[in-house]
Amino acid sequence: MIQHNTWKFVEKLLQNFCLKVRYISDETSEDLIVSHEVGLQNVLNYSFDPASLMRSLERECEHNTIYRVRNVLMCNYMLFRFPDESKPIFAYIGPYTLEPISKQDILKLANHYRVTPGNLTQLEYFYQDLPMLSDESVLLTLIYTLGEYMWGDSDNFTLRDSFYFSTFAGDAIIPIPEVQTPEEAVLSAQIVEQRYESEQNLIQAVSNGQLHKAELFLSNISSRQYEWNTNNPLRDYKNYAIVLNTLLRKSAEAAAVPPVHIDSLSSQYAKKIELLTSPVAATVLYREMVRKYCLLVKNHSLKGYSLLIRKVITDINYDLTADLSLKTQAEKLNVNPSYLSTLFKKETGSTLTEYVNRKRIEHALLLLNSTDMQIQMIAQYCGIPDVNYFTKTFKKIVSKTPKEYREMITAHF
Repeated sequence: MIQHNTWKFVEKLLQNFCLKVRYISDETSEDLIVSHEVGLQNVLNYSFDPASLMRSLERECEHNTIYRVRNVLMCNYMLFRFPDESKPIFAYIGPYTLEPISKQDILKLANHYRVTPGNLTQLEYFYQDLPMLSDESVLLTLIYTLGEYMWGDSDNFTLRDSFYFSTFAGDAIIPIPEVQTPEEAVLSAQIVEQRYESEQNLIQAVSNGQLHKAELFLSNISSRQYEWNTNNPLRDYKNYAIVLNTLLRKSAEAAAVPPVHIDSLSSQYAKKIELLTSPVAATVLYREMVRKYCLLVKNHSLKGYSLLIRKVITDINYDLTADLSLKTQAEKLNVNPSYLSTLFKKETGSTLTEYVNRKRIEHALLLLNSTDMQIQMIAQYCGIPDVNYFTKTFKKIVSKTPKEYREMITAHF
């Protein structure tokens, strides 16, 4: 078998895709084999035994081969036999799906296997928790690399797209009575609790600007975990996008991002959500939203500032053309100008005037790069109507005059 530390590393990578790894050997119990589909066994009764499964694997699963398996329950797996073992050990990775599974898909499956109406919810819970890989190429790259490590070279193993063994879960299914057991009730509560925990983790990660963690927690939440009671899958995905937008707003608020920035980004996504045309486009938008909110936090979080300074910075960000002088800000906040000046310098490292000028010039750079507006007009849009003072301030910060800067960027196109 692969060295312990190496395989633990592989397992950790797979966990980041929310993929489980299970092992089958002569010592594997039936509970362990079935446990990869927790929740499903409460609805569908599997008719097989571990010994029969092992015999089937030993007979039909070839050496130096990695199989891509899709069973009758729309679940995908990767399956292979470990090399150089005195006793055969098999690993299977999954389950996962490659596309959204709609309520219509679940209803069709339930009808085919005669699932009773009372157990339909449990069947839906199972599919809600399945990780979805919108791009399987990343997993395949990992599997190929693993195969090269185990067998020495890519020429020494084969990847096959089909494998069937009659004793695997889902091949012999019969209906069970329409009764919700106490265990099923606990499962329902656990799924809601897990979703809530994932949401809280997502909020925490975004509020800290931790993109990688946020994407990981997002993958643990599914739009299908919400009961919308609609027969329109696209509407369900849009509804979840609205929920996600709200969660991410709360994350940005927790990071003390000024409301003007939160409202701007949130409004943009409210429009994008209603323009969605497919579930796949919705899943792409989910990840984009998480990335943009994390960037918002990184660029605009005021978490380290006192409430007084947060109010000043929020006022600056809201309207750069307003009177942002120390005297005016102190009067608005009903504090001593000297005290406000000292506190602002202590918390930001700049005087209020330096901070305001830097923000105004940053906005000027944006306008110079994205418009052909006259420099005098740009100065007014940045809150510095005196074009001479604007030019002097711009050159102090950028080391070029506005005209020189525009000529420079024009020369690049």
